[in-house]
Formats: sequence, C-alpha cells, structure tokens
Amino acid sequence: MADEQRCPECDARRPDFSKVCPACGAPPVKTSDHRDREEEVRGEDLEPYVTLRYIALLFKVLAVLVLVMMIGEVALGLMRDGTRALSMLVGEASQLLVIGCVLWAAGDIAVLLVDAGHDLRVARILLGRINSALHEQAKQQSSSTTTVP
Repeated sequence: MADEQRCPECDARRPDFSKVCPACGAPPVKTSDHRDREEEVRGEDLEPYVTLRYIALLFKVLAVLVLVMMIGEVALGLMRDGTRALSMLVGEASQLLVIGCVLWAAGDIAVLLVDAGHDLRVARILLGRINSALHEQAKQQSSSTTTVP
C-alpha cells in the first residue's frame, strides 16, 4: 500500500507521525517547517543593540586616536628636544598607552554586553517555548486520560 506509513525506528505501521509510535515509543517526527518555526530563534525575536555597538566603536576609535597622539607626541618631543626629553616622553607615552588600552577594553566590554544580551534573550525565548510545549503536552495527556473509561 502506498498510503501506509511506517515508523523509521521499528518499521511498524504508524498512522500519525506527529504522535509517539505505539509499537516502539519513538518520538514524534517533526517536519522541517515545524522545527524551524518552534525550535530556532527568529531574527525578529532579537532586538538590535545599536547604541551599544556605536559606543563600542566610539571607544575603539578613541583608543586609536590616543595611540596616534602618543606617537605624535614622542616624535615631536624627540625632534624638538632630542634625547633630553626622553625620560619625560617615556612617562607620557606609557600614560597614553594605558589610557588607549583601557578605551579599547571598554569597547570590547560593550561588544561583550551585546553578545550577553542576545544570549540572555535567546535563552528566555527558548525557555518560554519549552514551557508552553510542556503545558500543551500536559493538556493533551490530561484530556486523553479523562476520556478513557
């Protein structure tokens, strides 16, 4: 028979693939449309963190500008005063280098906050979907046990 459907696990007759196999207890088989819709997080579920991304970019640009200023200050000091300004230039350059590294790290932390926000939102969405699926399953089980005499 062409209309007969068989379980992929035990090869027994299985009339409805959306329910557990009565012969072997294999889980329901989901179609790809159904799986994509319920188990994956859609793009519209995630709100973009545009402001945090701009702040991260701003911090990184400022870090690069501080680095350029440090190079310019060292070059100008060496051209103007020569090796006499070397001790003062080392102190100033190390200060600017630390400030630039802190700004770059602040940019990385902003990007990390964006990723953490996405992960948290995905976890909450998937947990809500699991919760609703469990409630639906409990409803189906309670309705099936009350109808059986």
